[in-house]
Amino acid sequence: MNIDFPPSSTGIYNNAGSSRQLVNYMEHEDMKRIEHGLTAEGFFNLTDDNVYKSEVIQRIDGNIGQLMKTDAKFYAIHVSPSAKELAQMGKTEQDQSDAMKRYIREVFIPAYAQNFNKGLDAKDILFYGKIHFERERSEKASFMHCHLIVSRKDQSNKKKISPVTNHRNTKKGAIQGGFDRKNLFQQAESGFDKLFGYQRDLQETFVYCNTMKNGTIGEKLKMQEWEIKEGAQQHDSISVKQYNNESLNRHNSKEINPHLNIIEASSLFGLLTPDVENKNFDEEELSPKQKKKKKQQKRIS
Repeated sequence: MNIDFPPSSTGIYNNAGSSRQLVNYMEHEDMKRIEHGLTAEGFFNLTDDNVYKSEVIQRIDGNIGQLMKTDAKFYAIHVSPSAKELAQMGKTEQDQSDAMKRYIREVFIPAYAQNFNKGLDAKDILFYGKIHFERERSEKASFMHCHLIVSRKDQSNKKKISPVTNHRNTKKGAIQGGFDRKNLFQQAESGFDKLFGYQRDLQETFVYCNTMKNGTIGEKLKMQEWEIKEGAQQHDSISVKQYNNESLNRHNSKEINPHLNIIEASSLFGLLTPDVENKNFDEEELSPKQKKKKKQQKRIS
């Protein structure tokens, strides 16, 4: 499953103003499908299908309490299954679309909420999704995927939540909570496998691809041993789960290199958003008083 967070830009992903431009883009394939006699999927959220575009814009643009003019007001997320995962989700476009919405509602959004470490659950996340069936880079096959637009504030319009912050489960300081993207990717993967009964090969896992790209020589050799073992056992799913458990245990005991850039893993998760040392991300979560204090400290130093 390829999950990525497009960075803010001056184009359709400019998230400092209204969501209208991004929401309009999310509808770009509808007219083409209608012209060909195909069904165009409407927007959906946690409970409803076929939500009107006007409601999406109104709710996202109206949920910006205490945010400054230059602050991010929303974030875009792309969720794209691989060809093998897509086949497991259903045989028809409608089956796959229904399966994707179920996955977003039952797996992805609950995991997204949990990884802010602020006591949030799925119903606290203000989001809207739109199913797309094609990608411009290919005219030969259908690549069903989902675009999400997620509010910077929770449903209560009180808590700031940013999936691109560099903080992870922080307990002290001006910014508390943060966001654990690595854990989100692992939960999204295991949740997909459980929901659809998908038997994932070791080479498809986040742990494997991250280790082979960013791991130490010892970690890569260990992974290759597991790869050989799995091949000999004809893709025994037990070995994959066992390795994942051991990997998580090593991470928790700090045996894994703490300097690994987990988010740069390239796999079925694609080129994931890296943990860039971008102070603007973190400063977005500060209140106006905290930002003023920070500027004063900079002048003194």
